[in-house]
Formats: sequence, C-alpha cells, structure tokens
Amino acid sequence: KQALSQGAPATVAASLPFDLPPAPAVDFAKFGPVEVKELSRIQKLSGRHLHRAWLSVPHVTQFDEADITELEDFRKAQQAAATAEGIKLTFLPFLLKAVATALNRMPNFKSSLTPDGEGLVMKHYTHIGVAVETPRGLVVPVVRHVDKKGIQDLARELMDLGGKARDGKLLPGDMQGGCFSISSLGGIGGTAFTPIVNAPEVAILGVSRAAMKPVWQGSEFVPRLMLPLSLSYDHRVIDGAEGARFTRLLGDLLGDIRRLLL
Repeated sequence: KQALSQGAPATVAASLPFDLPPAPAVDFAKFGPVEVKELSRIQKLSGRHLHRAWLSVPHVTQFDEADITELEDFRKAQQAAATAEGIKLTFLPFLLKAVATALNRMPNFKSSLTPDGEGLVMKHYTHIGVAVETPRGLVVPVVRHVDKKGIQDLARELMDLGGKARDGKLLPGDMQGGCFSISSLGGIGGTAFTPIVNAPEVAILGVSRAAMKPVWQGSEFVPRLMLPLSLSYDHRVIDGAEGARFTRLLGDLLGDIRRLLL
C-alpha cells in the first residue's frame, strides 16, 4: 500500500493483484483413505495456460440461441451421400462454416492484442481451433482456411484431426495459428457454460446440446430445434454490443444456411 501511495511504477501496481498467496496445504488422509494421481502432461500444460488466460483476460460471456431446425433437416438429408464417401457428416462442419463467415464479417473477433496492449493484430486468414476430448486431456487442433473449404472437406478434416488427437499423434503445428476457438459439449449435454478465452485469441464459442422448444411464430407456438450458444470474449477488445451482434449474426447464419452464400 505504501509503494502505491508513493507513485510506484504501473508495472508493479499491475502485477500486485496476481501475486496470490499459496493455498494452505490440507492433509486429506486425516479424513479417510486417499490416492494421489498425477495429472497428464496435457492437463499440466493446458492447466497453466488456462490459469494464465483466466487471470489476464477480462472475460464476458454472452448467451444466445440459434434455430437450427432446417439446418438439421438438411444435414440428415445429406448423411447417406456423405456416408457413401466415407464421411461422417456431423453438425460441426456447418457450425465451422457459419463461424468463419461471421468472423470475416466482424474481424475484431479473430484479432489479437499487440504485446503492449496498444493495438490489434488483424488477421487476414480464418483458422479455427476445435476442442477435442482425449483420454489424456483436452487438446485444440486448428482447422485452417475454414472460409475457403466446403462442408465435406471440413467434415473429412475434422475426422482426421479428431483421430490424430485421440491417438496422441497431433504435432505442435496442428495446434498453432488459430484465431478463434470452438468448444462443443452438445454430444454430452448441458444448457450453457462459460468457456475460457484461448489467449492470445480474443473470443471463444461454446455450444451446448440442442433441444426442441416451443417458439412463438406470431400466431402460435411451434416446435423448433434451438442450439444454445455461449460466447466468451476479451472485454478489452470486444464490448457487449459487439458480442450480442456476433451471436445474432451467427444465429441468422445457422437459421438459414443460404445466408452463407451472400
């Protein structure tokens, strides 16, 4: 406190909130049998990265929903043709394509802060990281040039990256260069969550399980398949209005995939 009152350098003042006291050690064995299980290498590395991102990035999370009724009908109609080509056509390739379009229309969401925090690095490419659960922990392989690839190409690449991730065969380069990330828990469940921004990226999209809901259509309620969206972003770069506009744009794109052609 004395140093701050005497006009200590800003760098010292800025570091003080993160100089946290160590947590007290607890002897859990006093209460019953225990076993110590070491974290995997991936968990150790990602844990340190996520802790640093959580402390250094002022997070805000915007929640929204997208009506994917027609999109899901279209996906199911294309499944047989995709299967004949050896492709597993999930919802994720469509989501990637919609996110890439939204990023190109709102490029701040795929930028990064300069090291001094005084400017933005605007990226003229659209590489998107996709979180993949593996037995050794969570990894985020990057799909490059998403905006320049078709749905089947993206589906095939996702299958390849997912297989390499689960087999522990991803190379460091496979997980570098992303400018936005997607974390999908739709296959497990949940209604919403707050994903941690994968710094130096400035935003990340979380997707939960889609559910049929009654939606008012002006004169009556009709059943619609609604997809929960959870967008976390760095408030130094993106404000609340931009966050809401991004999820609305994404909802419009997913609600009518013909908009992807515009």
